[in-house]
Amino acid sequence: MSDDIDRKLLDKRVAQGYIKKGRLDEKEWEKHLKGLPDLAAQAVPVESDLDDDDLDDLDDEGELDEVAPQAAAPSSPGPGNEGPRGS
Repeated sequence: MSDDIDRKLLDKRVAQGYIKKGRLDEKEWEKHLKGLPDLAAQAVPVESDLDDDDLDDLDDEGELDEVAPQAAAPSSPGPGNEGPRGS
């Protein structure tokens, strides 16, 4: 890896955005990717036996309620939802 590149620019989740904005050179990105070691031989398989019964057990314990996404707020003011100014 080139020492003159900020490491946060090399996060693959955001690198394409930085390339589009001109903060990261695409050639430097490709050079970085080619320089990464191949760690496939060190990978460990992950097994899971989670089935619907396991999900039902979690729901009975109330654990699913803790991670449920919040409902989206209405996009326009209506009765009882006058918006941020309270008008």
